[in-house]
Amino acid sequence: MPDMSAFRQEFSAMENEVVAMLRPALSALNPDAAWLDELAPTRVAGDAWLVDSVDGAVQYMRGLPQWCLTATLVRDGEAVLTVLHNPVLSETYAAALGAGAWRNGRPVSPAATEDVGVALVATSQPPFAAAQPEAVALAGASLSRALGSVGAVRNLGPTSWQIADVASGRLDAFWEHGDDRSNLLGATLIARESGTVVTDLAGVPWTPESASILVAAPALHAPLLGVLSA
Repeated sequence: MPDMSAFRQEFSAMENEVVAMLRPALSALNPDAAWLDELAPTRVAGDAWLVDSVDGAVQYMRGLPQWCLTATLVRDGEAVLTVLHNPVLSETYAAALGAGAWRNGRPVSPAATEDVGVALVATSQPPFAAAQPEAVALAGASLSRALGSVGAVRNLGPTSWQIADVASGRLDAFWEHGDDRSNLLGATLIARESGTVVTDLAGVPWTPESASILVAAPALHAPLLGVLSA
C-alpha cells in the first residue's frame, strides 16, 4: 500500500464485499440481532453480531497466510457463540458459552507446559496502535521482560487466531496491551471454554473494558504475570 488512505480504501472495499455475503446469512439465524461496528464495538442490550471479515488484513493484503474471518454473537455485552475460519489452513475454531471449544470439530485444551523458560508465547498490538501511545510503551517494556525469561516470543498474525492457538495448546500464552476488544471478544470465549486462563495483566478477569490481556495455559499464568508485570 502506498499510504494509509489507500490501505483503508482497499480494506473497506474487501470488508464490504465479505459482509454483504455474511450479513443476510447471520441475520437469518438471528433476525433480531443488531450489527456491531468492529472498529468501535459498544455494549448493547440483547443480541448483536460482531464480524471481522479479515482479522489480519495487513497479512492478507501482502499475500501472507496469517489471517482469518471471525463472527461472534454477543449477548448483553458477552460473547456466547464464535467462529474463526482460516481458509488457507482449512481450519475452523468455534466455541459456545457453556458448551466447549473446538478446532475442526474436535475439542481443544491448553498446553501442559509448566516451565516459563521453554514457553512459546505470542503478542501483538491493537489496530492503529500509534493512537494508543501508553499501550505502545507498555508493550515495549513487557516485550523486553519476556525476551529475557521465556523460551521464545512470536507475533503470528491475527490476535484472535493466536489466542485460539493458545486454547488448543499450539502456543503457551498470548499477551497484549491496549484496547483491542473487537478481536478479543470471540477469541476469549474459545480460550475460556477450553480451560485456558484469561485475565488482564493485573490478574483480574478480562472484560471488554480491560486495558490489557493475558491468555495462558493454567500452569504458566501466574509466573507469566510476574514476568510481564514486573
